[in-house]
Amino acid sequence: MSTNLISKYNVPGPRYTSYPTVPYWNNAEFSQKTWISDTKQSFNQSNAAEGISLYIHLPFCESLCTFCGCNKRITKNHSVETSYLESLQQEWELYLEMFPEKPIIKEIHLGGGTPTFFSPENLASMLRKLFRKAIIAENPSFSFEGHPNNTSREHLQTLYDFGFTRVSYGVQDYNTQVQLAIHRLQPFVNVKRVTDTAREIGYTSIGHDIIFGLPFQKKEHIIYTIEKTKELMPDRIAFYSYAHVPWIKGNGQRGFKEEDLPTASEKRAMYQTGKQMLEEAGYVEIGMDHFALKTDSLYKAMEDKVLHRNFMGYTESKTQLMIGLGVSAISDSWYSFAQNVKNVEEYQELLAQGILPVYRGHKLTSEDLLIRRHILNLMCKLETSWETSELQFSELPEVLTNLKEMESDGLIEIGGNYIKVKENGRPYVRNVCMAFDLLLQRSKPETQLFSMTI
Repeated sequence: MSTNLISKYNVPGPRYTSYPTVPYWNNAEFSQKTWISDTKQSFNQSNAAEGISLYIHLPFCESLCTFCGCNKRITKNHSVETSYLESLQQEWELYLEMFPEKPIIKEIHLGGGTPTFFSPENLASMLRKLFRKAIIAENPSFSFEGHPNNTSREHLQTLYDFGFTRVSYGVQDYNTQVQLAIHRLQPFVNVKRVTDTAREIGYTSIGHDIIFGLPFQKKEHIIYTIEKTKELMPDRIAFYSYAHVPWIKGNGQRGFKEEDLPTASEKRAMYQTGKQMLEEAGYVEIGMDHFALKTDSLYKAMEDKVLHRNFMGYTESKTQLMIGLGVSAISDSWYSFAQNVKNVEEYQELLAQGILPVYRGHKLTSEDLLIRRHILNLMCKLETSWETSELQFSELPEVLTNLKEMESDGLIEIGGNYIKVKENGRPYVRNVCMAFDLLLQRSKPETQLFSMTI
């Protein structure tokens, strides 16, 4: 891969789990009243046909991983579980009051933090209460993030009994020096234990997360990590670039120096090596940063052209309404986004008063909705098209200029009414999406908001 291309396109850019991206939300034009109205509208339009999705944020961790940019609370005090889950239930009740009928739950993802910080008993209690006034869809997609060091057989069995069939484990890297730098010591034997246990219980999709670009990481570490991963052959693999965003408050990315990080060229070599190894092992690249075996539902979704991307990442099915429960959780009604407050105590205090804990959001314009569709197409299908009645790129010279430059660099193919990302353009799909991001184009940030694209 050309060093010139890497240098040219290695710029700060979003990962596009949404459009508009959070820094460009128009919070001044957003209100709780707007959010409630859009949620009701979306529910009434889509619940019967496709159900809803739930993202549940469980923020507690026993120790700080210094690569993590998520919103979390570090504690070894497990007494926090009960009161937090009570608040989650209070928030769910506020949403239930908005709905004229029982919600059909199609998709659930438990994220964090560390969902397996919570005891199996408390997770079971939470799910029983969530399901009490809901209907479970046929063939639901329920998943959770498990920490290899503390996910027990009881965790796996309990969640499986509630319909969870997919689990993802954060592996990151098996090299001890790298693990020490990111404060995430977990031996291969622990990953093997939880992977094997999930298979024994009956989980149909087991995922491993591997990160390239971590401090002190070298190409040989990626080779070793993937060789060990091949011994277990998880159904899907998230193989993604470390997002270095130390300016975000509380993320803990300060346990190492900038010079400890690999260069952009070194990171791209790690990606190319890892991609080749995974493909030789039978994995197929899905969208951006993801690989799956042909037996996995993510691959089947790609083949059927129903792959979707939202704040939970890539999913096999789309629901118009996604509700985020828990501190800092983001919800999507399709017409607007909303995010909960980020502080646990504030979250709990608001709910104790019967107040929905939303503190910011964005009402999508007709232009937003159109561009969102194009970016979703690019992220999920690596192509998009438009009709004559829609937004014409000839009217957007800044977009057309950026795309033409990428075309001349051999990254994309531009047709009469379509754009396709070429194979050698896949590592730059975030850059292609950025050409469509009119809010980013019109208001270049004065300070860095996003991680580097490479």
